Amino acid sequence: MTPAPYASRERSTKERILGAAEALFATHGFAGASLRQVTAAARVNLAAVNYHFGSKDKLIEEVFRRRLDELNTRRLAALQRLAGRDDTSLEDVLDAYIRPALDLSRTDGGGAAFVRVLARAYAEHNETLRRFLSENYGHILRQFAAEFARLLPGLAKEDIYWRLDIVTGALTYAMADFGIIQRKSDVAERDHRETAAEHLIRFAAAGMRNPSVSNAPASPR
Repeated sequence: MTPAPYASRERSTKERILGAAEALFATHGFAGASLRQVTAAARVNLAAVNYHFGSKDKLIEEVFRRRLDELNTRRLAALQRLAGRDDTSLEDVLDAYIRPALDLSRTDGGGAAFVRVLARAYAEHNETLRRFLSENYGHILRQFAAEFARLLPGLAKEDIYWRLDIVTGALTYAMADFGIIQRKSDVAERDHRETAAEHLIRFAAAGMRNPSVSNAPASPR
């Protein structure tokens, strides 16, 4: 059995590398941040990065896995709590999807830098990263899409995915706190996130409930 102090050092080194990489990717992007910068910020040598991750691509994946595994565990747990209930609403399912993500973005939880990394992932066309996210977390979207389809039987599958994609984009924007409504100095971060969640859930529910695009009346020219 590995001695506890050694195992603790191993975790500490790996966490330092992940923390440094997350901060640098948030600031400089995936291409802009070099492994040399990561090793300098984490106070380790390149051999430690190679030992724990093997390559820069794998390091990027682990930065995402560290946060997204926890996020999606919480999402699925919230969704599971709704299973079998006759009174589950569209807002309940959106709450299960949205609120854990907004909680991730809180500064005291260390997720603020990761939110910027997530925004980078949307902005940069990294096919390797897109494939990793799809293969490892696509099933989460499918489970939520199935629940939305159950609650919105009049919507086509394609419409469900379009709307879920748009909700995810709005959620990422809210997580990053890029909006014109900034938290006031006398408002606690938790209260600000709660207000953002309530507005986003109501907005997303209204959009999800709209008629299918194929069935909607044509706009006047």
